[in-house]
Amino acid sequence: KVDYDVCSNYGNWLYTAGIGTDPRDNRKFNMIKQGLDYDGNGDYVRLWVPELQGIKGADIHTPWALSSAALSQAGVTLGETYPRPVVTAPEWSRHTPQRPGGSPHPRGRRGPAQAPAQHKDRGIDFYFSRKKDA
Repeated sequence: KVDYDVCSNYGNWLYTAGIGTDPRDNRKFNMIKQGLDYDGNGDYVRLWVPELQGIKGADIHTPWALSSAALSQAGVTLGETYPRPVVTAPEWSRHTPQRPGGSPHPRGRRGPAQAPAQHKDRGIDFYFSRKKDA
């Protein structure tokens, strides 16, 4: 199925690039959060990015955060078989695993049908408020 709506697609591309119009100040597209919300097990990424197929679960969304042992086991060498990130936005840290050893991400096993545990009880105001350190 082809999903093509010129106005919607162009608007979303501008928004993703950070140059679209948005009534909220300093809003950025969070690729890590989107990946976890809509591709919790990483199946879509695995389909289109074969270099990362060896990474299990949601860890596929943040390969640079994995230990060298986990990357080696998956057959990934950052900077060689898969590029290092050009930039890591500070907003991503809430959604990037901070675990030693790069063990499988607990929220990846649930799949996209459920919200990540850390966000389950947050109301909509959390995502649209200016204060994000809660």
